[in-house]
Amino acid sequence: MDPLETTRRLAADLFPTAIWVVLGGSVLTSARTAGSDLDVVILLPDGTPGAPRRESIEYDGWPVELFVHDRASLAHYLARDGRRPALHRMVALGTAAVGDPTDDQKAAREHLDAGPLPLDQAEKDSLRYALTDLLDDLTHAPADEQAVIATYAWIRTAEAVLQFRDHWVGNGKWLLRELRDLDPAYADRWLAARTSTTAIRALAEEALVLAGGPLFAGYQAAGERR
Repeated sequence: MDPLETTRRLAADLFPTAIWVVLGGSVLTSARTAGSDLDVVILLPDGTPGAPRRESIEYDGWPVELFVHDRASLAHYLARDGRRPALHRMVALGTAAVGDPTDDQKAAREHLDAGPLPLDQAEKDSLRYALTDLLDDLTHAPADEQAVIATYAWIRTAEAVLQFRDHWVGNGKWLLRELRDLDPAYADRWLAARTSTTAIRALAEEALVLAGGPLFAGYQAAGERR
């Protein structure tokens, strides 16, 4: 089944007033698998009921994730992407199924190309403290807890390296994709370390060097007052 043609039929059936509809995700790329779904971003006229929303449906045998917006909500959720630009990616890298999203796609691509803003000192210190604390737990926890802590430290180390090096961060498969985009050799080392507590510790210690080393004594984080 042609995913783009399916998306066009879906738009005509469910969103006949759409300004544009974009099919994103991996379904039109070489990364498509038997389990790929349709990630569909829909821009509706301002004030249309039901926007914004995210909805999961099945259509013509396809699992479909709908991201429904009007102009105001699209701008709001793009701004909320932060360092994990999932919506920017869907808009920028997707294929138009309905309408002309050219201007919106250009803006999203420019945002991705510019990269995230560098971490400020408070953000950097927060990451340093979190990794330092995980390494301490990894040293002193019993063996069964170490396995859990090591897995968590493995993920947090990758996220920290991406952020310390002013790169976008991703969730799930996009974490590995962003690491490969940053440094393919490092991504391979990170993958190879996943079953070794010793190797994970070494990668975490290496990540801390990027930001000035471990941080515990003297760390402060201001709280919020209700």
